[in-house]
Amino acid sequence: MNCNTQNAKIASITEKTLIVGIDVGSEIHFARAFDWRNYEYSKKPFEFSNNEAGFINFKAWMEDLAERHGKNVVIPGMEPTGHYWFALGKFLQDNGMKPVHVNPHHVKKSKEMDDNNPNKNDRMDPKTIASLVNEGRFSYPYIPTGIYAEIRNLSNLRFQTQEEITRIKNRIARWFSIYFPEYKDVYRSLQTVSGIMILKKAPLPADIRSLGADGVNKIWREAKLRGAEMKRAKTLITAAEHSVGSQEAPKSARMELKNLLNDYDVYKERLGDLLQKMQEKLTKIPYVDKHMEIKGIGLITVSGFIAEVGDISRFDNPKQLQKLAGYAIVDCSSGKHQGESHISY
Repeated sequence: MNCNTQNAKIASITEKTLIVGIDVGSEIHFARAFDWRNYEYSKKPFEFSNNEAGFINFKAWMEDLAERHGKNVVIPGMEPTGHYWFALGKFLQDNGMKPVHVNPHHVKKSKEMDDNNPNKNDRMDPKTIASLVNEGRFSYPYIPTGIYAEIRNLSNLRFQTQEEITRIKNRIARWFSIYFPEYKDVYRSLQTVSGIMILKKAPLPADIRSLGADGVNKIWREAKLRGAEMKRAKTLITAAEHSVGSQEAPKSARMELKNLLNDYDVYKERLGDLLQKMQEKLTKIPYVDKHMEIKGIGLITVSGFIAEVGDISRFDNPKQLQKLAGYAIVDCSSGKHQGESHISY
């Protein structure tokens, strides 16, 4: 049975269900409890802290209301407010409850219909959230566990590391534009080993000129670097001799490039470690070999897919996966007009 349709969600709410609307905050949460007819059991919003003691008090409050009013199922609903709901959602899940999410846009619009006031309110928001849950307008959040949680965290770390590498490369490009703009005519890529090796020894054009072509070539020979020849060394020296880069503050300029290149090496090494760990974790996913067989699909794409989707067996229908990805196909039709189908926006 497809439990993700609105009818199925409405059917899951019975007279034995306690619906709890939660307004999530960074430190303090507010909750209100209702039955399936939107009759409120809480006299005032229950306030609890975003810590273990607060969660335990909140659980005891819900259990007390459920026992007093003959409810055997509790459905806590909340907005996915940034990352502040993670700890509460995990606590509720670990204690046998199934937290659900409502769309923040729906909460805003529904509240405007109730009181014509779009302002956030700790008392009104839990009621609006509970009403949306009662109407079946909610979704089940996916909180990955085990190997899927590991892959999601590793994928996020890889993305953050890649962002840092991009920032560093942009800052290095800025440095070259100021102090050695001719460098790009010699090396198209920052990752060229022979170029980085010289920059670590002689960052500024004046430093490269002092080495001379023989000095540059000597550094490459001592490192047993292949592909770096005297011709390239002379080209680099010529670029340094005719450089129009700034010659001001040479000490701080050398320090800046040294720090940037060190940071670049650190993050590149970190990225390599993350990719290796991701590959090790992916081998434990039963269907990952099918993904890797797809032409043009590699380790990063597959890990990102699994990080977002998690256990694919939790879906009842392929269309649910399309909807999650934002690729649900919709028809454009009105009356006798039948337009073309397109990807949902």
